[in-house]
Amino acid sequence: MTQATTIGALRETAYRPKSVKEELRGNLISALSAKREMFKGIVGYETTVIPQIENAILSGQDIIFLGERGQAKTRIARQLIEMLDAAVPAIAGCEINDDPFAPICAACKYRVANDGDSVELVWLTPDQRYSEKLATPDISIADLIGEVDPIKVAEGRYLSDEMTIHYGLVPRTHRGIFTLNELPDLAERVQVGLLNVMEERDVQIRGYKVRLPIDLYVVASANPEDYTNRGRIITPLKDRFGSQIRTHYPRRVEDEIAIMEAERTAYVDAGLETKSPEFMKQLVAEVTHLARRSPEISQRSGVSVRVTICNYENLLSSALKRAIRLGEAVAAPRVSDLAALAASTGGKIEMESLGEATEDKVLGKIMQRALLNVFNRNFSSGELDEVVGAFQDGLKIEVSDSMPADLYLRHLGQVRPLQAAVRKLGAQDPASVAAAVEFVLEGLHLSKKLNKDVQAGQARYRVA
Repeated sequence: MTQATTIGALRETAYRPKSVKEELRGNLISALSAKREMFKGIVGYETTVIPQIENAILSGQDIIFLGERGQAKTRIARQLIEMLDAAVPAIAGCEINDDPFAPICAACKYRVANDGDSVELVWLTPDQRYSEKLATPDISIADLIGEVDPIKVAEGRYLSDEMTIHYGLVPRTHRGIFTLNELPDLAERVQVGLLNVMEERDVQIRGYKVRLPIDLYVVASANPEDYTNRGRIITPLKDRFGSQIRTHYPRRVEDEIAIMEAERTAYVDAGLETKSPEFMKQLVAEVTHLARRSPEISQRSGVSVRVTICNYENLLSSALKRAIRLGEAVAAPRVSDLAALAASTGGKIEMESLGEATEDKVLGKIMQRALLNVFNRNFSSGELDEVVGAFQDGLKIEVSDSMPADLYLRHLGQVRPLQAAVRKLGAQDPASVAAAVEFVLEGLHLSKKLNKDVQAGQARYRVA
């Protein structure tokens, strides 16, 4: 559509105003008809959360997302703008993005009454029609709805003049999507102020006889634990949301890995290549999944996907640091790099009070269980008996996080049965071979088939 510059020119086009909910609904229907993927980058919600969002939009219902931290609630809300029109007209200079054919603020009504079809327009993009606010106890009604502007009063306007109002964030998102994160943190008296916005679609400021029938799509998020720890959502306000959608953590290790790969911070280092074997990715994801089921870790606050992402970043960084020090061109994380996960996990989990169980001990046990689970998925019982047999004949292998990858190739040449296990894990270059050798040896140790001596950062695997 040609972008008209005045109300008069807009009248001559095919433009017809729609409400935000009609706009979202129409564009969603078009996307579904064209089988176009929505919510790209959101993994693991294809059969659970996304269908409920689609139902809510088709029903014209506001949404509240209920879930623990790190479940992509805010990201989904931000991606809703993909279902808005590419551009919509608004009266130029209007604080609340007034519809050219139906202005609601006093200033725009005055301009249209006096200047008519010559009033100038601007065209709003989807990102300009989205507002987001993190709810905190110090937020006031003035912040969200509006307040008398003392500057405008000082300029000579009367208090009874609607022009003295400074609009809050909600009216300024008129004809758009407004997201309120961590809703229970909002003071109850302020939540009461949102009731008219949710039900009547208007705002009332101070004692003014002003009614602004704003057009808004409202999205909120909340953590279930916050209902009692920091506050609660008042029942009348919660009732105004048409759909309450429960989010969740990735239920499959494959989904956790996909998120981990997509969200990690990646850098390009000249002369250095960082790669991670699949079994190490599975190990990082498995650690998080086990932590979410551990009775020693508080499940009320949750174990965020950010734990997985940060653990993966630290694991790769540990491998990169070794490659730099040893002058190797390829860096691949090994089992001996798992110590790097302590720093990126500790601040993101909360322990249950279980006496002598420390955070380090609990995390260490989880890592061992995770490695054994991944090991058992890759190797069946008895598949590595020949490797164990070589150790029974007196073989001993030492490994460390500072050992060059070439030394692992020598170990591999000494133990022919180990070569088949390394090939099965897909290791080809020296860095990946080193990671595979450590993984197999540690898996055999945790399976109680090899003994392990640890001293000064080194580990030696043996039978007797």
